[in-house]
Amino acid sequence: MTKPNTPDFVHEIRVGWGDCDPARIAYTGHLPGFALQAIDGWWEHQLDGDGWYQMELDRGTGTPFVHMSIDFRSPVTPRHRLACAVWPVALGQKSVTFRVEASQDGILCFEGKFVCVFIAPEDFTTRPAPADYRAVIEPLLRPDLA
Repeated sequence: MTKPNTPDFVHEIRVGWGDCDPARIAYTGHLPGFALQAIDGWWEHQLDGDGWYQMELDRGTGTPFVHMSIDFRSPVTPRHRLACAVWPVALGQKSVTFRVEASQDGILCFEGKFVCVFIAPEDFTTRPAPADYRAVIEPLLRPDLA
């Protein structure tokens, strides 16, 4: 069966007036935060409600980011919900790479790649991706949409 050309998960964010700068568009510094909220939402969706907080404190696995790259395409405003499509594009031995495409009213606003590593929270050392995380990520990998 061929996978569709769109990801399965979209996280919507309400962009508020307080997120904006004097130009009446979302302050650039907020955009990475919106992408990270969407990735956290992806984890919650895949792990039965467990996001980063539960992953680290209850499941014993942290996932700090080691790389982020974002290309800005169109301004983000409070006019429409920001629809952030999220999917994994690569799974390494100790890391996972996500792609996020954020759109408003059908217009691509920004896109980026976000790489996090799996760690043991108690000593902040890297560790292999746990088997239960691999089981969630592997079937959803979309390297063709990297």
